[in-house]
Amino acid sequence: MSVILDLTRIVQTAADAESPSAQVSVIVDSIQQYLGLDVCSLYLADERGDMALLASHGLNLGSVGGIRIPAGKGLVGLVAQSRHPINIADAAQHPAFYSIRETKEERYSSFFGVPIVRGGVVIGVLVAQSKEARELSAEESAVLVTLGSQLALVVSTESIWQEINHSTAPVLTGIKGAPGIGIGLVRLCDEDDLYSVSDGQCRDIDAALQEWQELVKTVLADVKREQAGLSELLSQDVAAVFDAYCLLLSDPSLVNGVSQLIRDGVHLPGALKKVIHQHADVFLAMDDPYLRARHEDIRHLGNKLYSAWRGLRATGSEELPTTRTVLVGSQVSVSDIARIPSEYLAGIVCFQGSNLSHTAVLANALGVPAVMGVGEIRGLYNQDELVVDGNTAKVIVRPTPSVLVEYEQILKAQQQLKGELQELRDLPAQTVDGTKICLYANSGLLADISPGLQAGAEGLGLYRTEIPFMVSETFPSEEEQLAVYRQILEAYDTKPVHMRVLDIGGDKPLPYFPIREENPALGWRGIRFCLDNSSLFMSQIRAMLRASEGRENLRIMLPMVGNTSEIIEFHTLLDDAITQLAEEGIHVLRPPVGIMVEVPSAISQLRSWRHLLDFISIGSNDLSQYLLALDRNNPRVARSYDHVHPAVLHEIARVIEIAQSTDLPFSVCGEMSSDPIAVLLLLGLGVRTLSMSAAQLPKIKWLLRQISIDNAKAIVEEALLLNDAMHIRKLVADRLYVLGAGEILW
Repeated sequence: MSVILDLTRIVQTAADAESPSAQVSVIVDSIQQYLGLDVCSLYLADERGDMALLASHGLNLGSVGGIRIPAGKGLVGLVAQSRHPINIADAAQHPAFYSIRETKEERYSSFFGVPIVRGGVVIGVLVAQSKEARELSAEESAVLVTLGSQLALVVSTESIWQEINHSTAPVLTGIKGAPGIGIGLVRLCDEDDLYSVSDGQCRDIDAALQEWQELVKTVLADVKREQAGLSELLSQDVAAVFDAYCLLLSDPSLVNGVSQLIRDGVHLPGALKKVIHQHADVFLAMDDPYLRARHEDIRHLGNKLYSAWRGLRATGSEELPTTRTVLVGSQVSVSDIARIPSEYLAGIVCFQGSNLSHTAVLANALGVPAVMGVGEIRGLYNQDELVVDGNTAKVIVRPTPSVLVEYEQILKAQQQLKGELQELRDLPAQTVDGTKICLYANSGLLADISPGLQAGAEGLGLYRTEIPFMVSETFPSEEEQLAVYRQILEAYDTKPVHMRVLDIGGDKPLPYFPIREENPALGWRGIRFCLDNSSLFMSQIRAMLRASEGRENLRIMLPMVGNTSEIIEFHTLLDDAITQLAEEGIHVLRPPVGIMVEVPSAISQLRSWRHLLDFISIGSNDLSQYLLALDRNNPRVARSYDHVHPAVLHEIARVIEIAQSTDLPFSVCGEMSSDPIAVLLLLGLGVRTLSMSAAQLPKIKWLLRQISIDNAKAIVEEALLLNDAMHIRKLVADRLYVLGAGEILW
């Protein structure tokens, strides 16, 4: 156990170093000291594959930074090529030995080299040497091999080369939060961290309880003021993101939870920390990315309450920016966003967070470029210039004049495109040769409804009914579900609304109905969960049918279907529900029923299911993951995930062929529908109905109006002959530029 702790300490110390050069120095010094060897050196691969000596404890310090071993040369090159450790007692006698006089390494006999591999690519080599002619022991070798694998996750190759090349424009990569280009001056958001509060005792319980009640009222007033300030910039429902904070501040489990801890003798900030931590952990433990991101919102609220308690509540008297501003912080809050006049808010950069946080949601709604999860940016100060590239999830710190000019040109072109997109709302989504494409919106919350309608959506292609279940403390009653479903159906009037039945269980467990499985992706979820809980399922079906009374726009969609019996059992439940309601005097039309094609086994059964289905929707996210056996949210394998992978395209082509030959209406839902490259391929394959987030709908409509079906068919024929997703993307991107639609890729 001590060895593990020691290795962890070395890696953590390196990760905490103030600069890339300090980082590599810490690595070699710590390893040399820990193992007691004469030399420890770190080589890093440059863009040509040559190995540069970046740090060494033992070799001639004058050679560090200036020595490069050509790719494939010497023992270092052999380690990199073989991707395997080399352990020899007398290095000079090895055929691959490559002498570099400047390092004076001839004084050392033994050589042990271990490759540092990230994402399947050798990024460097860690070398240990000693004067004694001996092979390293098994224990010493194991330590270095383990360190090599861990250092691959710590060493920032981009930052190191930028420092070596004296670059004035460090480039950081994060997660796409909101698209677009933003250029402005940094405004650091230094939010108080509630989690750093130490435990303490409450000396005056009655006074603390009164203070807590006043604190909740104060922050609630703040939130409402901020919401009012943004109400003119956002649709009413998107601005209702702030309602989530209001609901939390009114939640008895939060308010009473803090009060009870105060009564138990815990001081107010400590009680607040414990309750916020408990609430956030409930969401953080969820596998569903959308719900997991909600823990960020709860932490934001906790920090806001803590700041107010410390007397740091914004009074509105702070100096407002008068130039383009980029908000930067660990987790930029919606309150930070609300304080900046919209005309000056150029971008948002978060050290932490995801593309599903409320920060990203608001950034998308405001049209502000945002990059999330870039990690802490050391050496960044207020008024530093920053480029935020939300299209590629990159942040450029203190850009050079030439870089700035390039991005200013891109920004100008995007602003022109944005103006064109705003004019498309009431125009049809059709290709240049007149082929009509139906564009639906996706939704999971009432706050998502207005944006879809405002963007010109022709209906809801996917309404995720599980969200109300997952944010509730108990199973919602039939009446509670009825109220939600009725609002959705009424909002879209005569336009079709495809309601997906509960997709819970397995990877999306309910807080009040925990499910523990070793492999949740292949477990008790979707239609499997619903049919096994028929009483709960019947309540949902009845609520959907009752909400559709007097309307004809309800469509019911089943997730994760893989067996015939699942569809038949659902039809039986649907028949029973219609009969029950008729006996109660509620007469409803039988809605069309379809499935999500996301389980690969469904594809080969579609022909035999035709008489059981009224439509299908290809769920591109899950279908791609199951076909590729890749979790797109797992950073270790996410780089290999791509929904334009040849296997995915060929299977979608097979689904489309079956649907067309059996006259089965079909659509595509998921990230493919908002990826311009994928959309062009889908169009060529025969897809005429797409469902996507409301924010992406204008962009896709613009793309459709720039191309023809013949162009799309010709491109997809070429693409299907390729056997690599990267080559397919390049092919389609090149064709889009030729067709004059390349700017959609920015």
